[in-house]
Amino acid sequence: MQNKEQLRSTLKRIDGRGYKAYKDLQNNWYDFGSFYIGIPYVQGDPYASPSSVFLKIEQKSTGFPEWLLENKIRRLAVEDYLTRVTDRLIRKYTSGNRGSGKSGQVYIARTGQEVIERTSVEFNSDLIEIRLSVGLPARGRRVLGYQAQEIFFEELPRVAEDCLFYRSHNSEELERHVRTVEDQHLLRGMLSERRLVAFIGNNSILPRRSGVDDRPLTGEKVIPFISPEEYEVEFELPYYGKIRGMGIKEGVTLIVGGGYHGKSTLLNAIERGVYNHIPGDGREYVVTREDAFKIRAEDGRRIEKVDISPFINNLPQGEETTDFSTENASGSTSQAANIIEALELGAGLLLIDEDTCATNFMIRDARMQQLVSADKEPITPFIDKVRALYKDYGVSTIIVVGGAGDYFDVADNVIMMDEYRPRAVTDKVREIAARIPNQRIMEDARIFGKICKRYPDPDSINPRRGRKVKVKARGKDTIQFGREDIDLSNLEQLLNREQTKTIGDILVYALRENIIKGERSLKEVLDLIFARLEKEGLKTISPFSYPEGDYVKPRPFEVGAAINRLRSLKIKEIVWE
Repeated sequence: MQNKEQLRSTLKRIDGRGYKAYKDLQNNWYDFGSFYIGIPYVQGDPYASPSSVFLKIEQKSTGFPEWLLENKIRRLAVEDYLTRVTDRLIRKYTSGNRGSGKSGQVYIARTGQEVIERTSVEFNSDLIEIRLSVGLPARGRRVLGYQAQEIFFEELPRVAEDCLFYRSHNSEELERHVRTVEDQHLLRGMLSERRLVAFIGNNSILPRRSGVDDRPLTGEKVIPFISPEEYEVEFELPYYGKIRGMGIKEGVTLIVGGGYHGKSTLLNAIERGVYNHIPGDGREYVVTREDAFKIRAEDGRRIEKVDISPFINNLPQGEETTDFSTENASGSTSQAANIIEALELGAGLLLIDEDTCATNFMIRDARMQQLVSADKEPITPFIDKVRALYKDYGVSTIIVVGGAGDYFDVADNVIMMDEYRPRAVTDKVREIAARIPNQRIMEDARIFGKICKRYPDPDSINPRRGRKVKVKARGKDTIQFGREDIDLSNLEQLLNREQTKTIGDILVYALRENIIKGERSLKEVLDLIFARLEKEGLKTISPFSYPEGDYVKPRPFEVGAAINRLRSLKIKEIVWE
């Protein structure tokens, strides 16, 4: 630990020297009196990834109330709140770019509408640590030492003073943030007790501003969500108190309605209900069970030894489907594989929108059955398996249906969206189904089929490009993984680039720690990884001696999906339970 004047002296000494002179700051901590500044990593070039700069204070000096530390969900909510406050303070107090490349830029990990575990802030009983990225200033590749002094001695202290001390915060805003998050967390845990898979609170605002702006839509035309009386349930939350809204029961639920009436908007809110949301998002009390997974067709993806026989059999030329592999899946085979892979990883709720599905996988109507006999059609459509999936494995399904009324026969509950207003139409659907009988023949509907465990070969998961590990997120949709690109563009519950980066580093961590072994199934690998993360924290995956500040915790499903989409993946063994 050095005092702050030693930092000032170093910056004066290296002013005008080559950029690598900044390395004199690396791995040092400086005492600023009421807080500390640490510099665990210094970039080698003004155009490279910025340096890591940490602000730290002992918890006993902060004044934050003890109740905020009492459980993990409260600590997580405070970390999220402090990340957002820090971002606002950076915009308020820092001057931005000054010099070449990333010179002078100061930022913290990006946040969205979700409240989720990150490494940008650590808040525990010992300390608060804020992890920033700072572009150390340069002109060309020469150190601008005096501009660096502005950052370290004027701007960052203002950020620290307004963020690290409880007295600087709006206590009501902070408390509301924490209590809203904790209520959502507890509400999600209550779903299974009531045999529900999702809950949409009354007066929720489901529409978003646009496809690239996830904030709530505003204006006079916005219609708050109000549950139909038939599906309304009530919960008692510790802070909100009594809350009423629509409960979606276990089983098979259809969401129907005309085009542009809000079917997909409701499903989109449900799929994001696996995450908590910030106050004011409009979806704070839209919660979904944690093991919900969105399914879609994914033409062109690779499949490696997946047992798709519950859906597809008797392929031409006798190709086996109990360990099916292809470099270029069709819509139907990809959707079958996506479902089986999700079930293998423990999904308990499938979310499906017919707009993004393979039609021949979802339904084969009576006329087509008459034309193409069952012995000539290898696909058993999802309509004939959805009930067996629930009966045999307890896996529920929510499906948006706009054109396939044949699904009326397999539904437990039906919600009709009418100008963004939900209506209970289950009784009417049953009346229609009885009055207009379905002429199609159910195909292989008695049992779903076995779900297998697959054992990945660790040698096929190689993050190296030459001698170096090369893993990088290219936006939200792609991970460069060694010599491969992993395409995640069809994982609709993936949030942002930072979460994608975290998935890549989790895979490297699992290899480094010898978690991926040939004798462990993919599910066992993921269970062990996330048990470690729960015990040691997300920061443990960092390949460096210091925690990176831009990790965002993904779910096991998205990590497993990334492994399944790695084109070099080899499965050593398949075991049927």
